[in-house]
Amino acid sequence: MTNKKRWFAALALSICATLPAAAQDRAEERANMVETVQAHALSAPSVEAGVDPVVLEVMRAVPRHEFVPPDVRLLAYEDRPLPIGYGQTISQPFIVALMTDLLKIEPGDKVLEVGTGSGYQAAVLSPLAEEVYTIEIVPELGERAAGTFADLGFENVEAKIADGYYGWPEQAPFDAIVVTAAASQIPPPLVQQLKPGGRMVIPIGGPFSAQQLMLVEKQEDGSITSRQLLPVQFVPFTRAEQ
Repeated sequence: MTNKKRWFAALALSICATLPAAAQDRAEERANMVETVQAHALSAPSVEAGVDPVVLEVMRAVPRHEFVPPDVRLLAYEDRPLPIGYGQTISQPFIVALMTDLLKIEPGDKVLEVGTGSGYQAAVLSPLAEEVYTIEIVPELGERAAGTFADLGFENVEAKIADGYYGWPEQAPFDAIVVTAAASQIPPPLVQQLKPGGRMVIPIGGPFSAQQLMLVEKQEDGSITSRQLLPVQFVPFTRAEQ
C-alpha cells in the first residue's frame, strides 16, 4: 500500500470515530453493501480493476441511512437508488463508488459536485478531498443536506443553492467535478472551471433517451478529451427558469 493510500485509509477509518454514535449503527449492513459494490464493479466491463479500496473504506464508514428519508431508511444499504423527495433520488451505491473512483482524488484536492441531492455523494468525497463544494437547485434538498453535513461533522463540505450549470466560479478552479444529474451536453462553465489535469464525471443524455456516463479530462495544455464508460439512468439536470 502506498503512503497516499495509507493516509487515505487512516482518514476513512477516522470518520467512524467522529460521527455521532447513532450514525455509526448498521456497520454490518454497510460492509455487505461494500462487498456487493465491489462484486458489481469487478463484473463491469468498463471498470478495469474494481473500485479503489480506499473509496470502499470511505463508503464502509459513511452512514448512507442518514441521507435518506425515514420511509426508505430500511432500504438504505441495498445497491439501488432511492427516492429522496422533490422528484430526486440518491444514487445507487455502485454508481457513487464508480464516480468517486473515476475522479482519482488526491490529498489537497478541491472538488465540485453539481446536484447535492441527499448529500451522500458529497459526504463520500469529504474524507478524500481537502475541500468539497456542492450545489443544489432545489432549496428544500439543499437545506436538508447542509443540516446533515453539520449534524454529522462533515466540516470541509460547503453547500449552496443555485443553478449548477454555472458551477461555482468564486471557488474555481477545481481538481475534480462530479455531476449527479443527466445533462444534454457538458456545461461549458464546468469545463472552464476544471483545472488542467483535472477530471469531470457526468452523465449525458435525455430523460427519455439513452444516457452514458462520461469521463471528461482536461489536459495540461487545456485541450479536452472525453469517453463513454457505461449506460446509466439519472434524473434530468434541472435549470433555473431563464
